[in-house]
Amino acid sequence: MSKILIVEDEAEIAELEKDYLELSGFEVEIENDGEKGLERALSEDYDLYILDLMLPGADGFEICTKVREKKDVPILMVSAKKDDIDKIRGLGLGADDYITKPFSPSELVARVKAHLSRYERISGREEKNDIIDIHGLRIDKTARRVWVNDDEKMLTTKEFDLLTFLAEHPNRVFTKEELFSRIWEMELVGDIATVTVHIKKIREKIEPNKSKPQYIETIWGVGYRFKV
Repeated sequence: MSKILIVEDEAEIAELEKDYLELSGFEVEIENDGEKGLERALSEDYDLYILDLMLPGADGFEICTKVREKKDVPILMVSAKKDDIDKIRGLGLGADDYITKPFSPSELVARVKAHLSRYERISGREEKNDIIDIHGLRIDKTARRVWVNDDEKMLTTKEFDLLTFLAEHPNRVFTKEELFSRIWEMELVGDIATVTVHIKKIREKIEPNKSKPQYIETIWGVGYRFKV
């Protein structure tokens, strides 16, 4: 799992970025102060850095410069400034990308994935991911990503876990109680109706025809089965 450090003094923006990146399978840590962010960036190992330009303490330019002196992992700079001079300066200091606020979280995730993929290829770190591929449905267990006929679908953590578990046990019928126990195993207090809700949401995202499910079949009076 790739580990990312976000150095961003606006807490709401940092948490939003963190939420979207974690949903995409990344491990994310946040620092809101530039000096502390610089210290962690240099002392700890990360696979990618997201640096805000304007920070208390050390700014994004200083952090980028110091990190690039010691590490060659991807650096993305983020700023509300639209001036080309800042973009040119950031890229000149060794940043791999520059994103101007406001931006969509999905755009940030896409850029992070692209830079990590490129870095892994050129550094020889790319490993073969654990993939489940069934009838146009592709589940990348390593990256925690899902595609249906090459169209990527965004699933929550539990939706991904539930879909993956069913796909790993094709043609086997599981009761709602069994699925709740397997997927929500650490949550002792809960309602098995949660399973029904999550199955409905998964179908909305992956089934071409929700009235005639292609992947997850309801076995009335029993539970659910992943069809192959």
